[in-house]
Amino acid sequence: MQSLLNKKIVLGISGGIAAYKTPELARQLMQEGASVQVVMTEAATQFVTPVTMQALTGNPVYTSQWDSSISNNMAHIELSRAADAIVIAPASADLMAKLSLGLADDLLSTLCLARDCPLLLVPAMNKQMWEHAATQRSVKRLEQDKVTLLGPASGFQACGEVGMGRMLEPSEIAEQVIAFFQKKTLLGKKVLITAGPTFEAIDPVRGITNHSSGKMGFAIARAAVEAGAQVQLIAGPCDLATPLEATGKIARTNVTSAREMHLAVLNDADYDIFFAVAAVADWGIAKPSKEKIKRQGKDAPSIEFIANPDILLDVAKTVKTKGGKPYPYCVGFAAESTDLEAHAAEKRQRKGIPMVVGNIGHETFGSDLNQLLVVDETGSKKIAKAEKLQLARQLITLVAKKI
Repeated sequence: MQSLLNKKIVLGISGGIAAYKTPELARQLMQEGASVQVVMTEAATQFVTPVTMQALTGNPVYTSQWDSSISNNMAHIELSRAADAIVIAPASADLMAKLSLGLADDLLSTLCLARDCPLLLVPAMNKQMWEHAATQRSVKRLEQDKVTLLGPASGFQACGEVGMGRMLEPSEIAEQVIAFFQKKTLLGKKVLITAGPTFEAIDPVRGITNHSSGKMGFAIARAAVEAGAQVQLIAGPCDLATPLEATGKIARTNVTSAREMHLAVLNDADYDIFFAVAAVADWGIAKPSKEKIKRQGKDAPSIEFIANPDILLDVAKTVKTKGGKPYPYCVGFAAESTDLEAHAAEKRQRKGIPMVVGNIGHETFGSDLNQLLVVDETGSKKIAKAEKLQLARQLITLVAKKI
């Protein structure tokens, strides 16, 4: 899936050591289907060459407002008119100050002033420069002018210091550019999502778990952030990175057992939508051993099971109505080996929730692909097999319409 298919991006580069990351950013944007046109300041050419950027993008690189290769000699007009967005990475303190004041003394700054498309800046500078009152005034003016800032992050800087001002990594920037173009169908909404498996300890070494990778839940978390929501992600044991973490719109809580997940969910009562995606163990171990259970001949140890709390059912009991709509809107998930539609419909009725989403085929565990069956008050509907992020976006759109 190419999330930026047919998008035209003007990629601006200003002077800063973080420009070494920009070639990789250009490559990732193109992998997502975007065409990339690079515009560089003179200072930027000291850190990465126009030849490099032209070789990567396949397009000529522009550095001068007097470039005669533009037929009407108006590069600042021509380059922006076909663009879906201008992304500047890195955006130096100097460039941000100029743009915040409407100054335009080179091609890149003039291009930004003459644009009729969105402008996204990716700040990169020394921590003292970022924290300086003048830079913070620039930030406020840019935000007032509806310019989108991606980052910065905190971390090690080229100068050897540590702090805010480090440019986001190319993958983080690409994710946020993709998110920028998604419809904000959940703007202002709060979403709670459980994802991944749980692990029920038998002893300090062994335990019972399942094949859930967490990929579907994490995809829904990303799609919800893309749609403008504030997301609380409660994750069982999995090694997936938190999606769109740099946006500050997603918080993650890691848990291990079903009981820990139950407690984490019930501790967070203020949300509009609950996606119960996690594959929660129905049964836990009544009395986990504090020591490793040693093998004793051929006899298997006796293990006593106890029912785990039903997270989705307990949340459903707290549902109220707001404007005639259930609050929170609960979406359950079902993984079955047989009779998915019948089991999903029964689960929806038994738990008293408006929607259950079934995974069609247990082989989707761990895969990047999935196929879904949505069961609600209107009946059932299949969503064709696709990448999990694509399915998550479709599901977010469907739920947004419901609420």
